[in-house]
Amino acid sequence: MLNAALVVYHLLALCHPLWAQDSAVTITPQDCTLDCIRQGGPGCEYCRITRANVKRALGFNSIEAFGSCVPWPCYELLGEEDPEICRHYVQAPNDVTVEILPEPNPKSDTIVVSWKPSYYGIAFLRGFQVSLQALGGSSVACQLFLFHRNLSLLASHAQRVYKSDPFPGLPLGSQYAVTVMALPVPEEWEKFYHSKIFSTRSCAEKNGLEKCKKDWYPSHIEVRQEGTIINVTFNLAPPELGISSYFSQCYAKGIMKHMDITPNSSKNETQHSYWMTDLQEGTNYTCEIAANEVDAVRKTFNVLVTRIQREGATPLSVTPSLALMLPVCLATVAIIVILLAALTGLMPKLQMKKLFMKQESLPYTSGLALPIPASDDIRHGESGTPEEVVSLPGNRVTPPRLLICYSSYDGPAHVKAVMQLGAFIQQHMATQVCLDLWDSLSVAGEGSMAWHCRQIRESDFILVICSRGLNHRPEAPEPEGYGEDERADGGLDFGHNAFSSDAAVQLIGEEVGRAKARGQDLSKYMAAVFEYSEETDIPTELRLVSHYRLTSDLELLFSHLHGVALHSPGGYLKINHISEEGFSKLPAGAALQWAIYEAGVAMRAKRHESVEGRD
Repeated sequence: MLNAALVVYHLLALCHPLWAQDSAVTITPQDCTLDCIRQGGPGCEYCRITRANVKRALGFNSIEAFGSCVPWPCYELLGEEDPEICRHYVQAPNDVTVEILPEPNPKSDTIVVSWKPSYYGIAFLRGFQVSLQALGGSSVACQLFLFHRNLSLLASHAQRVYKSDPFPGLPLGSQYAVTVMALPVPEEWEKFYHSKIFSTRSCAEKNGLEKCKKDWYPSHIEVRQEGTIINVTFNLAPPELGISSYFSQCYAKGIMKHMDITPNSSKNETQHSYWMTDLQEGTNYTCEIAANEVDAVRKTFNVLVTRIQREGATPLSVTPSLALMLPVCLATVAIIVILLAALTGLMPKLQMKKLFMKQESLPYTSGLALPIPASDDIRHGESGTPEEVVSLPGNRVTPPRLLICYSSYDGPAHVKAVMQLGAFIQQHMATQVCLDLWDSLSVAGEGSMAWHCRQIRESDFILVICSRGLNHRPEAPEPEGYGEDERADGGLDFGHNAFSSDAAVQLIGEEVGRAKARGQDLSKYMAAVFEYSEETDIPTELRLVSHYRLTSDLELLFSHLHGVALHSPGGYLKINHISEEGFSKLPAGAALQWAIYEAGVAMRAKRHESVEGRD
């Protein structure tokens, strides 16, 4: 008996490395046919599904952006022979990672997504669906992978790494949300997908600083003082970048000095020197230099203008009387300094802090570390006094969650403005934005109204973008009018429910009314209009809550979201790049400004057409 046990033990010891090696393998997609998947052939364990497969199986094309994906891939592609195969619960994948592949195109990146399946429900796992969506835009790419119907994975296979096909042609410096969904989708819509937000590389990261016009900046700066004049020498951009002019700005005591610089490349192609005059002695200037290009990176350096000994000035001789007075003066000064230090210690001080935000695994935001305004971007100041850095409240460990509701009835230009607003708030206002345009898979699965109800319940704040179309009540289209031929030509309808925004606003209005009747806090709810809309576009039920005009009230919106006072005794809060004059300097701010302008033009044209139609 003992000998038999030892034999079994040795066999298990020999098999364990083989099992571990098998469970840690990387699985890449295969080319298979749907017939092979349905029949359970041995050569179709992990198969990519193409648009041709979908068309052959369902008889119509899916939307171009969704590639081979369909809303219910398990039921549509595997459930005809055995509906039970798609009814089991499968939990979300783990360890979703994004890997950047070598890409010869200097303007784009190619990525591949990898993940591990969950232990829970792994025996019933039928495949994965991987979608890629651009933040601040509507572009979507999607890939579908299925196992053959007879495959049943073991718990040990949860250590396997599955990979997607490459996603090519992603523009540099862009943000994306990648979502990996386990199939079949359960009836209870939770924990069945895993999302991760990532950014493609910058031009400088991929190609080197010397090959990127937008990212290039002077790396070598030398400052030399000659009398009261400052000489600055910096390295020029490579000739192939085509940068012909530069600018420099210096700040001190609330005064800015701007200088345009145009080097003569025929004399020196590697460096250039320029002179700064009219600088105050004994003053420390903070200066910037950059190429004279849109969104160019600025190089910061300091210039300390030392005091110059004048020729006519002679040092004072120490007379006996002065020698007697000097110790008395020093003692007086020391007493004054001690008193001032004691008084200063009793006064409240604002301390510079960095707010580190906890990363949480949230739908479409897992692994997201939201950008927050840097400590030197938020300042209290007043005329004639130095600015003091303040910090965001430190009692919040996660960014505030903001749901944005809007009406799509005002056209695609208005929807684009809403998307750009969401992207700006997420990138530069330390806030997690929930927008149905960025969560299309979940909206399609839950239903638009159910999705809005869940987000209203889970969000910290709700912002309703009010426009003329928000009060429009369109009639539901007749279902008979949409024929089978139109369905085949148009593909699947992934559009949002035409009534969802109206119903969501009505639901929010009811919540506001109940909270007001009970005397509860209404700060969760906000309303806003863009510059092309009017205050009268705000529905009556939302007149009770705070409302803002965007983009002029971005600082007020930031104050509302983070509980930061805009004014303090003798000072005010200045948020660089969120102020009305500063936000457009950011790429996301410029895109928002342009989207609002285009939406305003489209809105005015629509109103003009409606007036002419009535005439």
